[in-house]
Amino acid sequence: MNQAIQQTPEYDFTAEDGIQHTFWKIEDAAINEKIEALFAEKVPFTYIADGHHRSASSAKVGQQLREAHPDYTGAEPFNFFLSVLFPASQLMIMDYNRVVKDLNGNVPMEFFKKLDASFTIKHMGTEAYKPQRMHEFSLYFDGHWYQLLAKEHTYNDNDPIECLDVTVLTNYLLDPILGIKDQRTDKRIDFVGGIRGMSELKKRVDSGEMQVAIALYPVAIQQLINISDSGNVMPPKSTWFEPKLRSGLVVHMFN
Repeated sequence: MNQAIQQTPEYDFTAEDGIQHTFWKIEDAAINEKIEALFAEKVPFTYIADGHHRSASSAKVGQQLREAHPDYTGAEPFNFFLSVLFPASQLMIMDYNRVVKDLNGNVPMEFFKKLDASFTIKHMGTEAYKPQRMHEFSLYFDGHWYQLLAKEHTYNDNDPIECLDVTVLTNYLLDPILGIKDQRTDKRIDFVGGIRGMSELKKRVDSGEMQVAIALYPVAIQQLINISDSGNVMPPKSTWFEPKLRSGLVVHMFN
């Protein structure tokens, strides 16, 4: 790889968000074969950190096209799909936060009373407060930040899914209090990647677009691995990964 990146890159640019993207195309067959051999020897597992549905869709399309072309050889483009591999040591999981349009008919006093059943609540003032550890959340409402500490009955640290803060948030706040049953389809909720900062949460609420914002502590890489090893999948919208490649740098045609 070090040898390959001594060449002139195919792309080298800085996007409007200030992130630099440098992309090399390796056309030397010998180098590619060596890289493939090293992966086969040194990397026994790869974990899908993002793009589970896209991977499944690509696999399904490949299966359908193989059924439609029973004389396929395995070398056709539809047998493959694009992916990018990162060493776990170079992958960063950031918080993936929530903003919600309303309190689901609750008046503020009622909302906080319901929260108190599952969280210890502490007023943190008007300066942004970011969660410092697992099972801690930050809530922004009406110009003020609150620390929410999940009570012990809300999580199970011995279960890879039940220990996740996104599971706690879903089971004890979003669903029972705010009435959000499906975060993927409910129009009352939106998601803010941690790279956009706590200021984005404040902005969305202060503008009147949303009524409440909730910040989470980031999922650990090992948690993701544990969930995969246990045969489970991550809950939706639970991780924001960096670095992210720019869409459209590479296109793979199926036919």
